[in-house]
Amino acid sequence: MTNQQDIKAQRFDSPQRQLIKRLYSIKESAFYLGRTVCAVREMLWAGKMPYVKDGKRILVDIQDMNEWINKNKTRSIY
Repeated sequence: MTNQQDIKAQRFDSPQRQLIKRLYSIKESAFYLGRTVCAVREMLWAGKMPYVKDGKRILVDIQDMNEWINKNKTRSIY
């Protein structure tokens, strides 16, 4: 019986079975972007990045965060 449980556990623990999270809380978004929670809130309120509102929760799509990063990249030519 333990072997069957081990096999089931391996199926769920395998990297192929893990779900990739798409929506992040403001706190998680701040960590991902390297900004403070207040800075992310200000960005959202200013309309610099779209968000998903689920009741009272505000969630940010990782694709929108990546797009914001790409838009705000700059290159310096010396």
